Amino acid sequence: MRQIQMRRLTTAVLIVFSLFISVSVFAADYANPQLLVTPADIEKNMGKWVVIDCRDAKATTDKKTGAISKGYSDGHIPGAINLGSTCGKVLREKETATVFRIPQPYEKLLGDAGISNDSTVVVYGDAKGITDATVGFWVLEYLGNKDVRFLNGGIEAWEAAGKKLVTEETKLPPTKYAVKFQKNKIATTEEVLKIAKGEAKNSQLIDSRTPGEHAGTDVRAKRGGRIPHCLLNVSHTETYDKATGKIKSMDELEKLFGKLDKNKRVIPMCQTGTRSTLTYLELKLAGFKDPANYDDSWIIWGNSEDLPIEK
Repeated sequence: MRQIQMRRLTTAVLIVFSLFISVSVFAADYANPQLLVTPADIEKNMGKWVVIDCRDAKATTDKKTGAISKGYSDGHIPGAINLGSTCGKVLREKETATVFRIPQPYEKLLGDAGISNDSTVVVYGDAKGITDATVGFWVLEYLGNKDVRFLNGGIEAWEAAGKKLVTEETKLPPTKYAVKFQKNKIATTEEVLKIAKGEAKNSQLIDSRTPGEHAGTDVRAKRGGRIPHCLLNVSHTETYDKATGKIKSMDELEKLFGKLDKNKRVIPMCQTGTRSTLTYLELKLAGFKDPANYDDSWIIWGNSEDLPIEK
């Protein structure tokens, strides 16, 4: 009798423990986990998804450090396409102020690449160039793609899973692409100025730059400092594992961004609107309802002497 009671007690404890583990895992999951994919997901959907390698077409050498970064032609995921250079360069040249207001160049670029509005698109890069991939993620969402996803861990995750790379260039059949700008996904300087003046109570501005840039000690424009009424400074390097290129867990993102209201508009900014695209993706993962990237960012704000700053 005693043995039966002990078995029942042990079984009950195991059930409770299992439920606790299940609840804990569920609670720690991203609010929008479908935005991240694994190598297995890509392998399962080859031929269905359009996969974009957001790295440069060829290997590049860092002028400061001499470090060599492999490119698309050195080996890529089978079936992945490349847009001719990094997504950061191809999709948003800062020299063209109207780049996000003219649809025709995007329609030709993406249509010729075999991407349609209905395509499920997966972007990836490497750990060093994670923001090239997140630029691709944000720009495609802004242009109107409804299903854009991100390979968490990039090409390193693919290789770590034991998957093979290929060097042959993939060319997809050209198709038609129609830009449908999603203006809620981009924040203008005019909108951010209202925040700086304290006139936009339902908008939250956050800084994805380094603490030095935020404080004004690391100056990368005519002026250093931050935009008034900026609620938070979370450097983009704090949000992912620099060795693996994997975005931090939901629990860790909650610790970083937890003081913000998920139901209000939230706008990340940085120096050129590049690092903040990683923050944009993470805010979507964490369940923020209305994130938008401030594309002009400090390179415009810091060089415009009529715009307010604080240190």
